[in-house]
Amino acid sequence: MNPNFVLLVITVLTALIFDFFNGFHDAANSIATVVSTRVLSPKVAVFWAAFFNFAAAFALGTAVAKTISGAMVDLSIVTQYVVLSGLVGAIFWDIITWYWGLPTSSSHALIGGWAGAALARGALVRGWHHAFTVIKPAGWTKTLAFIVISPIVGFAIGFTLMLAILWMARRRTPGQVDKLFRSLQLLSAAGVSFAHGGNDAQKTMGIVAGALFTAGYISQHEMATTWGYYHWPIILAAHAAIALGTYFGGWRIVHTMGSKITKLKPVGGFAAETASAITLFGTALAGIPVSTTHTITGSIVGVGATHRLSAVRWGVAQRIVWAWIFTIPAAAIIAACTWWVIHALTPGA
Repeated sequence: MNPNFVLLVITVLTALIFDFFNGFHDAANSIATVVSTRVLSPKVAVFWAAFFNFAAAFALGTAVAKTISGAMVDLSIVTQYVVLSGLVGAIFWDIITWYWGLPTSSSHALIGGWAGAALARGALVRGWHHAFTVIKPAGWTKTLAFIVISPIVGFAIGFTLMLAILWMARRRTPGQVDKLFRSLQLLSAAGVSFAHGGNDAQKTMGIVAGALFTAGYISQHEMATTWGYYHWPIILAAHAAIALGTYFGGWRIVHTMGSKITKLKPVGGFAAETASAITLFGTALAGIPVSTTHTITGSIVGVGATHRLSAVRWGVAQRIVWAWIFTIPAAAIIAACTWWVIHALTPGA
């Protein structure tokens, strides 16, 4: 059997394993609030989220996938081993932060790993002084900016929406408000799951497309133009993997997101999820690979802040922010080290 084809299969399977871990790690994004408010049981909530993660395959296009596959790294430096090393870096960081119970971004772990492995090979091929020429600054500008912008937008929309709801519901009893928003939270949780599938699964689709390009199965033109029926196996496989990961869930992070940052009631859960979904739909359609985790965390903090600033556990929020800061460089370092190990064992890498 052709060794290059075997390597491609291993790389694609590793990408789908990452996608599974993405769903597993980021299950908290879409179900933490609906579980913590006890609108749905954990088992029903993960099934609900997994269904809408998969359904997004048919609606939100591939703009984010195109950004990941060709707009962030010079594809002339990319080999199968670069893609594989990047995925290992992302998976390893996801496992570490899952163990710590920190809701970090699988998306940023992925692009960090992708860049770190490319930089490692760039340093070898072009020299250490020219290693950063493998990075396309234009593709990173929006992504890095939205590390800050997406939680702020989530905070602002969550805060504003919660205040508007409180004003509109001021003449209703707490029982009436609770009953109404327990039903509405089913829709908002579905919206976050749908947006999560549409945004995060596309990142793995972009990495798989990069692997197929380096193996010679698709052209750079095909990756840059609208994906056709030829790409449907990639799209469906990525969404299926993230849906399965979501179904099996990561309860350590659900606990952090749903109860440690601030206490939520159904009305607050609805506001946080709706704010997050609005932000994620907009960025997915614009092709900006933002973090679902950052967005929903900002929304939850915004909702908590409408009561009083002390309602937000800022110590927990601070730990989360530090984990966000370290995600891209940490995944990049792990991926770069992985590539150098592979290169030492396989000089042609």
